[in-house]
Amino acid sequence: MTYFYFAKVKYFTTDILHYLLAVVLITLPLKNIYTSIATILFIALSLLNIKKAQFTKSLWWPIGYFVLLALSLLWSTSYNDSLSGLQKQLSMLFVPVAFFFVPEINGKKAKSIIKFFSYGMVFFAIIFLIDASKRYFDTCNTEVFFHNELVPYDPGAIYMSVFASLAFFYFIQISSKSNIEQVCVGILCLLIFLLSSKSIITIDFIIVICYYAFFVKIPSGTKTLTIVSVTLFLFLSVFFVKEVRERFLIEYETAFIDNTLNNELTKDQQNVYNVSINEAWNKEDFHKNSFFPGTALRIYQLRIFVDLLQEQEIFWKGFGLEASQPYIREKAEQHNLDDIYKEYNFHNQYIQTFAELGIAGFLILIGMLLLNLKNALAHKDFLHIAFAITMIMLFLSESFFCRQRGIVFFIILYCLFNSVSSEKEAIKST
Repeated sequence: MTYFYFAKVKYFTTDILHYLLAVVLITLPLKNIYTSIATILFIALSLLNIKKAQFTKSLWWPIGYFVLLALSLLWSTSYNDSLSGLQKQLSMLFVPVAFFFVPEINGKKAKSIIKFFSYGMVFFAIIFLIDASKRYFDTCNTEVFFHNELVPYDPGAIYMSVFASLAFFYFIQISSKSNIEQVCVGILCLLIFLLSSKSIITIDFIIVICYYAFFVKIPSGTKTLTIVSVTLFLFLSVFFVKEVRERFLIEYETAFIDNTLNNELTKDQQNVYNVSINEAWNKEDFHKNSFFPGTALRIYQLRIFVDLLQEQEIFWKGFGLEASQPYIREKAEQHNLDDIYKEYNFHNQYIQTFAELGIAGFLILIGMLLLNLKNALAHKDFLHIAFAITMIMLFLSESFFCRQRGIVFFIILYCLFNSVSSEKEAIKST
């Protein structure tokens, strides 16, 4: 009787754990409290399988990363900020530990988890589009359909674009799509396009081209035609949609020309001037009305990191977790920037990690990303490859681990994909 009881409990926990993983991912666009509750439930239930531990090597990397985060409390220049940041990073420790006790996740189960998540993102996309339509009928303002106006401030356009992209790739890799699945592709593609994240659209474009070039088994002529069609669709869409076109053009129009006037932000007699890449790297004294387009901002943040690396003893240990912001504020004051730039982080996860954890943290992060990519390529798993490439490229423009939903998204999928890979079965296309 006892044997059957425990067998039933084991079956129940195994099944519910896999569903909870999907729930954690689906709650990411919601307030953090819902993701936290789902994550805690997943971790707690996983401990019921503590006697069945499987210590996958790939999962030790994020645990090592968290250990270094915790150790940074010993030398942090802002202990309270580091302690607060460590609480946000707990998933980096407990999720990999929980995966040690999760029963085997085969390719079918992993695909099912991503499937639930992907349909969840389609649901959110529909909700956002319906809400924007209602606001449009009230205001007649087309801007409600674009960028941060389309989605709530939290999660914001960047993070929602990342979530929608993974779901988009799930539906793309289905070889024989049903009508519903084709509609889902269209809805997610529309959402990503309207969110207008230049980095995500560029990354997605590259990955889609690679998918049709290397993964789809179709005649070469059809393959070439598909790639050309996708490329033309993207460029024509960007060209003809004003709101998206302007977000792309501002980068090219301001990148190499100093002191151009920003017509969109200029109001009354207060002119706002765009900062070029050259100015972002070399200019010492800016003005309160200086505006940094995306690329120029990243160049400026790289510049002040290089300055801090030379001025402060951070090469080996860094400032400590989330202890770099006071120094960013000092640099903003030094260069006479508007107050808003005092609150921006480095907008680059590699730099953020180096500045806060030193060379050791930087190398652990690089090792974790390269191992993730290596496992993905070894198993020729398109979804895993798409995730790995997205993270490597996105980290160049976003401090992804500075937000809880960014940490949870990365660590859940990192553990999921690499646990499947370790069990000889990747998520195959259907």
